[in-house]
Amino acid sequence: MHCDRYQAGSCRSCQWLEKPYEQQLADKQRHLISLFPAQPQWLPASPSPQRAFRNKAKMVVSGSVERPLLGMLHRDGTAVDLCDCPLYPDDFLPLFATLKMFIARAGLTPYNVARRRGELKYLLLTRSTLSGQFMLRFVLRSENKLAQLRQALPWLRQQLPQLTVMSANIQPVHQAIVEGEQEIALSEQQSLAECFNQVPLFIRPQSFFQTNPTVAADLYACARDWVRALNIRSMWDLFCGVGGFGLHCATPSIRLTGIEISAPAIACARRSAEALGLTQIDFQALDSTRFAGGEDEVPDLVLVNPPRRGIGRELCDYLEYMAPGWILYSSCNAQSMAQDIAALAHYRPLRVRLFDMFPHTAHYEVLTLLARDA
Repeated sequence: MHCDRYQAGSCRSCQWLEKPYEQQLADKQRHLISLFPAQPQWLPASPSPQRAFRNKAKMVVSGSVERPLLGMLHRDGTAVDLCDCPLYPDDFLPLFATLKMFIARAGLTPYNVARRRGELKYLLLTRSTLSGQFMLRFVLRSENKLAQLRQALPWLRQQLPQLTVMSANIQPVHQAIVEGEQEIALSEQQSLAECFNQVPLFIRPQSFFQTNPTVAADLYACARDWVRALNIRSMWDLFCGVGGFGLHCATPSIRLTGIEISAPAIACARRSAEALGLTQIDFQALDSTRFAGGEDEVPDLVLVNPPRRGIGRELCDYLEYMAPGWILYSSCNAQSMAQDIAALAHYRPLRVRLFDMFPHTAHYEVLTLLARDA
């Protein structure tokens, strides 16, 4: 993949861009294998498209209100405009151009990190592969410009009718934190419809969703196939997000409990279950570790998809105590996953597969099936 920004040295986020893609996959697989003292079944890695694979853009807004830049900031404060980044599908580019005009039209002053002045910090865009529609979130320092933003929105809707979900997020602290807790709806519709492998999914402004749809669909399908081959009757989906894993694995004969701390994500998961006509499903907005520690019933399988830090010692201890027959572990950080598996002394990995969710970088996702020792 050619990238003008990389060649110019202004953006090196894709650290492995000069490495042939086949070598990228081989190096990732070698790293993953090195983390496992046991020798499970190694399945072929799931590759990614090498360009235009992202469904999300997280753009730092800098420059001036008349000439805003959308992209990233180096540590020295230098701004780089990334609107032409080849990781984005082609239909992102006209949105970026119009959004720059909108920033000037609405008087949304870009936040200046050095001076701690300005209002607009980020633009967050998410694209649906199902419909080509977009969700747009404005990350603001405060509500000071909210009235101006609302007043200018009719023009933006007219220019970009594909923006069907819009909101403002208030992030008041002077730290490198992308978003705050307060989310203000700017459109009547507040969920973006998506569909992977004939499973309807819904994305709300503050709910997590995978960045690489092609590889995510492959990941969900692999989890589905592994779970259904086990002929289980009950399962938990912990850190379930909008329900992608659990909904793929569910059948009318499997009793599924999905747990996620984000209430908006749980609302999306329930909507998907209703659309599928699945009745033996219970999605709850709870902390996954506290939920597991307070339950007496033991499912046949527990699926975990934690953040980068992993599931941690406390949840590992609960799983050891409860002793479900199977654990299906999805991770975006193979090292924390390996630490957790080492703490699960009575489980052994049966099969492992790498999913190249983040090509041109050292990062990847991995799915591991663990069985309880007899």
